[in-house]
Order: sequence, then structure tokens, then C-alpha cells
Amino acid sequence: MTTDKGPTRYHHGNLRPTLLSVARALLEEGGPAALSLREIGRRAGVSAPAAYHYFNSLDAIAAALAEQGFAELGESIDAALAGPRRHLLAGGIAYVAFARSNPGLYRLMFGEGFQAYSKGNEEIRTLRMRVYRQMRDDLEKRLTPGDVPNAALFLWSLTHGLALLMIDGQVEAGADPDAKVEEILKLVGMGLPAAR
Repeated sequence: MTTDKGPTRYHHGNLRPTLLSVARALLEEGGPAALSLREIGRRAGVSAPAAYHYFNSLDAIAAALAEQGFAELGESIDAALAGPRRHLLAGGIAYVAFARSNPGLYRLMFGEGFQAYSKGNEEIRTLRMRVYRQMRDDLEKRLTPGDVPNAALFLWSLTHGLALLMIDGQVEAGADPDAKVEEILKLVGMGLPAAR
């Protein structure tokens, strides 16, 4: 719409969450490489400069999405650990299920396509360490303090690797992917001592 003063400004009520929602949809369609401020703005129905008003760079959008993802992943694990099973296996199943449900976001959370923001963002680091801490907490009931760091890293590496293999289609998950994840992750538990 134009007036004698030129084009009228498009007003969008709650633009920041809209931009993140659009960016997340774009991310799930094409992975981290598909993100572009111009396309995000176009799909949100605003100009790229309007998007820049809320996010000064694509890295800023990527960081906001990664923060959102780690918060959701932590909540998923918390919910699994609060359920009837309340142990590492339930947390691991929730971890892999989150990655399978959000493959583009999951890749972005670990820096795919946006390494610089991933390493330097303190909020992302804190949220990522919260997920790591959820694994450590159960291990501290089972292992000596000196064994916990390596065991937690081992479990995180295994779960992260399994999640990537599944979202890349490298593992045949069968009719019940959660059951497949459980079968695989149970193998780890065979070598862990019971909680003290």
C-alpha cells in the first residue's frame, strides 16, 4: 500500500517470536545451511531490515534458536527423569527422541554451519552444560568421583552419535524407533554398577 508519502510501514505485532518460528521451520526444511535473514523476513512478511531490527545477524538468530533448542532438550530430559523410570536410560531415550523430532535444530545446537557463535556464546554453553549435568547427576550415584567425568563424556558421546546416526538415516530404526534406542542404550547399562 502506498500513500503520497511513499510506502506505508508494515506493522507486525510480535515480530521476534515470529522470526524465530519462521527460522525454525526453515531450519527443519533444509538444515542450518537453509537459514537466511532475507528468506526469514520474506516468510514472516517483513523486509530484511525489519528482521535486522530484532537480530543484527544470522548468527544472532542461530544463537537464539540454539538457546531455545537446549532449553527444550533439557526440559525433555527433566520430564523423562521425573517419570516412572527416573534413570539414565529414560534420559537417553528422551535425548535421542528430541534429536529425531528436531533434526535441523539439533544440528544447529551443536554448531553446524555456525561454529563461531557456538563456541563464544555463554548462554548456549550454560544450557549445553545443563544437559551434560543431567547425565552426570545419575553417574555420581554409581561411580567414584574420579570416574564420573569420563563416564559422562562417554555416555554423551554415545547418545549424541546415536542421535546423529538416526537423523542421518544411517541406522534402520524399524517400526519402533524408541524401542531401538532403548535396546542400544541398555547395552551401556550392562557395564555400569548399580546406584550406591
